[in-house]
Amino acid sequence: MISDIGIDLGTYKTTIFSDSKVILELPSVVTVNSETYEPLYFGEMAQKTLGRTPDSLISIYPIENGMISDYDIAEAMLRKYMSDAFGNKVLRPRIMATLPPGLTQLQYHSLSTVIEGAGGRNISVMESPLAVAYGLELDFDKPHGYLIVDIGAGTTDIAVISMGGIVNSDSFKTGSFAFDDQIIKFVRKDYNIEIGKLTAEKIKKEIGSLISREVEVAINAKGRNILTGLPEMFEITTDDVFECIKETAEQICAAIKAVISKTEPDLLADIKEDGLYLTGGGSLLSGFAEYISDYLELKVNKVDDPTHSVVRGAAMVLRSPDFNKNNDYQMRSIKELEIN
Repeated sequence: MISDIGIDLGTYKTTIFSDSKVILELPSVVTVNSETYEPLYFGEMAQKTLGRTPDSLISIYPIENGMISDYDIAEAMLRKYMSDAFGNKVLRPRIMATLPPGLTQLQYHSLSTVIEGAGGRNISVMESPLAVAYGLELDFDKPHGYLIVDIGAGTTDIAVISMGGIVNSDSFKTGSFAFDDQIIKFVRKDYNIEIGKLTAEKIKKEIGSLISREVEVAINAKGRNILTGLPEMFEITTDDVFECIKETAEQICAAIKAVISKTEPDLLADIKEDGLYLTGGGSLLSGFAEYISDYLELKVNKVDDPTHSVVRGAAMVLRSPDFNKNNDYQMRSIKELEIN
């Protein structure tokens, strides 16, 4: 019987973790009827419809920049995913969900309400950098500073933690989706070709890099010529991709630097000694860790399995009897989040 569940309701994907493993991991996208708003396709099938739907259908990402943008669709999606993951095997589970740092009480309450509407009970919410730190088994209950950087699809969550809580943080509204957008803009400007998000993501994953390669690599991709309206093949190289994504990478680094600049000197000394801990799916971009290290002049610790570090840590929290001993932990139960 399932009793403890970690949920990471992300901009790009939703991950459900329980029993020390990933139970479900699907894209956070839903295809709906454009007139009735009735959900028709979820997850991978909905993702395949992106850019391929008639006017009667639209594809929706109900999570934007780490926050719920469409409550009804988010609830329907999570209800479907919970059913797919557990069926009737769940009996009043404890659920830990995560959100970016620095959000309002109302935003935390909204997430809890969506999960409750999807069938969840005994819900708590915590800030994602704390979940990462807990999953890494960092001893952040003591007076020692740690810097966590979680690069997701819609946001880059940055937090300095010490004494069981967050000292400084920022949820920078730029993540790996921005790299895709820059590739789309580059191809349109330099080739007069329109490509979709799936093609841009494929280019990023296959040849995207933020370090120089000794041998330049190129791939062929297809798009629509914006002048003729006809399909057209084009070639794009690693150098092309680097030129169009480096500005976004620099913006993310600048956001990390801004958080560091607001941190007390003694905590900075700890961070300088330990380095920062880098996680999130966006951190998998080739050369990104090295780019951040060079920009900040700081050691970067790559996290094992960065795409699941948040949700794994959230599930681990529920199994720890000592987690609530420090009132500074940013964990909130749904009862505490009730708004009069």
